[in-house]
Amino acid sequence: MRTIIFFLVAALAELCGCYAFWTWLKVGRSPLWSVPGLLSLTIFAVALTQVDTPNAGRVYAAYGGIYILSSILWLWLIEGVKPDRWDLVGVSISLIGTMVILLSPHRS
Repeated sequence: MRTIIFFLVAALAELCGCYAFWTWLKVGRSPLWSVPGLLSLTIFAVALTQVDTPNAGRVYAAYGGIYILSSILWLWLIEGVKPDRWDLVGVSISLIGTMVILLSPHRS
């Protein structure tokens, strides 16, 4: 449960941070948008280090499915674009991958 909480915090922070830069660089808003963007991306990085595993790459790989799910929710809730069936199929596949990585017995 602790892992999922940190993954969700990381996903929200990463999305907010990247969106801040998107707003600056793609929408043409003030470069000051980079300040909350950098803060959010720092929170993202710190959150991922809180997952209890010795291997960074495994955390990043497992987190990928949570990030994909969170991105599709962002698309729907923040940008107002309803996900289509292909978005949902992609999310399902990525979450299966996340579960395989997190729940499989790995060699130390």
